[in-house]
Amino acid sequence: MYKKILAGLGGAIALNILHETIRKNFSNVPHINEVGEEALLKLTDNTPINITGENSLYAATLFGDVVSNGIYYATTATKNDLTSGLLAGIGAIALPKKMGLNDEPVAENTKKKVMTVGYYIFGALVTKFIYDRIK
Repeated sequence: MYKKILAGLGGAIALNILHETIRKNFSNVPHINEVGEEALLKLTDNTPINITGENSLYAATLFGDVVSNGIYYATTATKNDLTSGLLAGIGAIALPKKMGLNDEPVAENTKKKVMTVGYYIFGALVTKFIYDRIK
């Protein structure tokens, strides 16, 4: 089981490195982090948890993203990498609006939608690659 977790975390980290590199260097690209930050603020809104400062919010969101995607990939992408990534990507563009979040950072246009799905497929493929090498 630990090999699946390691592979899942590897895929999640690869996904975030890809996203952050592109986000910081190009325009009109997905900003998955913004959806995550909004979700985290909504989640903690009625709790004593107070995340202050842009850097703290970014770090907490990034940590949550790596952990949640790592668990998702560990349980799905080690068996069905392409399907796992495709479903995660579709969920990333379809669910924010249904959850009361702003979906523009990932679904504003076709380019952002395709790139978002591509990021999650990339993470799933990396997970499967790592898992196949260490199992």
